[in-house]
Amino acid sequence: MSRLDFTPYRRSTVGFDRLFDLLEQQARQNSGDNYPPFNIAKHGEDEYRITLAVAGFRPQDIDITAQQNLLVVQGRKREDEDDGAELIHVGIANRGFERRFELADYVRVRGADLADGLLTIDLVREVPEAMKPKKIPVNGTTLTAVPDARDDKGEATDADAA
Repeated sequence: MSRLDFTPYRRSTVGFDRLFDLLEQQARQNSGDNYPPFNIAKHGEDEYRITLAVAGFRPQDIDITAQQNLLVVQGRKREDEDDGAELIHVGIANRGFERRFELADYVRVRGADLADGLLTIDLVREVPEAMKPKKIPVNGTTLTAVPDARDDKGEATDADAA
């Protein structure tokens, strides 16, 4: 297994420790367990959708927990319903699972839906107004509107003539 070395980047960046830690953690934990399969799609500038293939699971078998910067999806194994049939081949996975998704700051879960064996989880990034970029004036000067120098009758004053 190859080891990722972010030391050169850590020396020249400030505040990205969490990102580098996440990348290193993912490299260590990539165990190859791909159950259940999933897609992540971007819909628009700040909207995302995670789709998991969870055939055989009912809504009550699935728990979705959203914490700060972490989304955990768990499926509980359902007990086999004994209908008296002898299974010759078992190809449909009936096992529990846990999928973890690291979320960026200000990403929250909008909703979830289970239909046709696909669990869709809609996410949206909502950056607070105070955190959005804003223009900073140079030398502390601010742009102010210049008042119109007209008298009560709408005629130009001496200041306009200059």
